[in-house]
Amino acid sequence: MRQVRALRHVGTAFVAVALLAVLPAGCGFFGSSADGADTPPPDGPKLTVGIKFDQPGLGQKTGDNTFAGFDVDVARYVARELGVHPGNVSFVEAKSAERETMLEQGKVDLVAATYSISDARKKKVDFAGPYFVAGQSLLVRKTTSDITGPESLNQSDWRLCSVKGSTPAEKVKQSYAKSVTLREFPSYPECLVALEDADDPVDAVTTDDVILAGYAAGQPDKFKLVGKPFSQERYGVGLRKGDARRDKVTAALRKMVSDGSWKRSVEENIGKSGYKIPEPPAVLDSP
Repeated sequence: MRQVRALRHVGTAFVAVALLAVLPAGCGFFGSSADGADTPPPDGPKLTVGIKFDQPGLGQKTGDNTFAGFDVDVARYVARELGVHPGNVSFVEAKSAERETMLEQGKVDLVAATYSISDARKKKVDFAGPYFVAGQSLLVRKTTSDITGPESLNQSDWRLCSVKGSTPAEKVKQSYAKSVTLREFPSYPECLVALEDADDPVDAVTTDDVILAGYAAGQPDKFKLVGKPFSQERYGVGLRKGDARRDKVTAALRKMVSDGSWKRSVEENIGKSGYKIPEPPAVLDSP
């Protein structure tokens, strides 16, 4: 068992390295790639933003204190509009299960981490947005032919992987495949390792299509997306309940769309995966 666990950790690291090498990262329109780390931060307001570290094209840690992806560009644009110098913006990892807690405990000021707006989450945190709309989908092995959508998983011997603290796997089980066995890992790269595992595999990975497209583009000889999106996931910037900056964040997201920065960032970061670029959503006063 210890050997299997060790191999899984090694495999996860390999997947991450492979993704970094194969899928081009965003250029980072709204700050230097090192977030100003090459010079001492100036005086002025500071901002800590929670992002994903392992999602190609969306939020990735690409080196020591270097980050890239569409969510990263959104965070940098918002920070600039809030009057925060790029050198005073810090990025920390926001795992799916920890996002609300990080905001509630003041560990971050904002979360821009493929953070779907939901009624349950709005009871704990505030949102600005939406700034992107995705749809839930399935990732399977390249050789798989008998999984074509969520309904295909309605068998007790199918195993579906997702990440702790996210909602996609439960959505599949509640609405499409009540018999499927759910397995949860701390991160999606670990789900990819399990998808390849010959001894203890899963049969599919589920989350938002734009996230899965990045993984499939990183290893197209191994993985593919199947079926049509079967949900609507509206990404928002998360803030603490009652944070007075929400209106300013909302205004920043609208400006990012109107001045063309949104489109440029989406095309640069997400378009290279082959994902069909959607129209920008209407940013609402109360999402």
